[in-house]
Amino acid sequence: MTIRKRLGGLDRRLFRSVADAHLPGFDRVLPGLSRAADNSLLWAAVAGGLALTGRRRMRRAATRGLLAISLASPVVNLLGKQAFARARPSIVDFPLARLGRIPSSHSFPSGHSASAAAFATAVALEAPARIAVPVAVAAGAVCFSRVYTGVHYPGDVLAGSALGVAAALVTRRLWPGATVDVEARGAVTAPLHDLDPDGAGVVAVVNNGAGHDPCTAAALRKALPAAEVIETGPGEDLLTRLRQAAEHARVLAVAGGDGTMNCGAQAALERGVPLLPVPAGTLDHFARTLGLETIEEAADAYRSGHLVAVDVGEVAGRVFLNTASIGVYPLLVDRRRVFEPKIGKWPALVLAMAGVLTGDHRPLELVVDGVRRKVWLLFAGNCAYASRGVAPTHRDRLEDGVLDIRMLTAATRLPRLRAVVSMIAGAAGVSRHYLHWQADTLRVAAPAHPEGEMRLARDGETFTAPGPLVLGKRPRALLVFRPAG
Repeated sequence: MTIRKRLGGLDRRLFRSVADAHLPGFDRVLPGLSRAADNSLLWAAVAGGLALTGRRRMRRAATRGLLAISLASPVVNLLGKQAFARARPSIVDFPLARLGRIPSSHSFPSGHSASAAAFATAVALEAPARIAVPVAVAAGAVCFSRVYTGVHYPGDVLAGSALGVAAALVTRRLWPGATVDVEARGAVTAPLHDLDPDGAGVVAVVNNGAGHDPCTAAALRKALPAAEVIETGPGEDLLTRLRQAAEHARVLAVAGGDGTMNCGAQAALERGVPLLPVPAGTLDHFARTLGLETIEEAADAYRSGHLVAVDVGEVAGRVFLNTASIGVYPLLVDRRRVFEPKIGKWPALVLAMAGVLTGDHRPLELVVDGVRRKVWLLFAGNCAYASRGVAPTHRDRLEDGVLDIRMLTAATRLPRLRAVVSMIAGAAGVSRHYLHWQADTLRVAAPAHPEGEMRLARDGETFTAPGPLVLGKRPRALLVFRPAG
């Protein structure tokens, strides 16, 4: 007897044991819980509750949970069920009182279990135990309910749960955790000792369009009551407002995501004032790399007067603090923004990926440092990144004077799917198609494109620039506040 037949027999016996069991009170609770989890409505409601708490960790937990479900669900329903095509369990002699609605789809793996495990695992990555444990218990109950109501074998549930856990862990590639193990090093400068602890001389610009927290401006006013706080919204010229603020600021504080911080760095450099990053976006890569994760930590960093000088990258007359890229990633960002106002950032990202995979897109014909190449993605990081791949996130230094250049080429036919997956998963196994080096400048031209124009993403914001382009560095050009010690 083959292993597969033995496992199938064991699965059926376990299912029958559950069918024959009678658990007082569960006949009413579990069928209702199973129905509540249809289409992940239960987890959407839990995510909404977490988001409404207004606490940063809870919002991150909700966002990561929904992102994990958006990854797990298509893998299970579009790939797993079609690949295995397992029939649903026989419901002969199954207790009618607890029999659930039998779906028309295949049985293996369980989609409900995948979504439950994905959400619970993702919440556990962000939330404290007092939140993560009840969510995990609810997820476990949903998984068990799928067997108890007769719609899945135990093996279906175990496989779905494993896929859900894996999807939640993959989200850490897309969106790193809230904590920073090692804060990136900057060049220490003379501290500022004569700062007003209440924030006199600080001009803070809050981008209310960043979508992080509508209470950011109020929290800043509370933390630095003497600071001038300027709020901006969607449709306003953010860079112009920042430049106006920097003209009369001793310290320019900027609250928003990485795109907002990028504009703040541009204004601070032009006026020669230090930048106080206030994390108030979705990812906050730059602020987190400095060790700043909350408004309170930013205010404490200001009061400490601890300044460091960090590098900035530059391309087409614009600076970048984290990364600049050409190819697939700018296309994903553009497509995501089409859907984002209606369905939110992470679902929009999933739809954007689907559009890129199914559309008629070809690698770009570029000349990179004098060599003609077919390129899916060209990435330039401000300072060296620690991890491999074309979507790294962690840096140990912010003042090393180099660009971290990574390129995914299509010298031979590299499928578009593999290019996108490589971008997400760290380019594992790309071999000769993945190139990585460091330099202080990078020259790029697009001779095949009319007027040599190229679409770029810079700290998550996209724009079009005429070529040829020179990506360079401004070493230790920007003064920023960071936590002391």
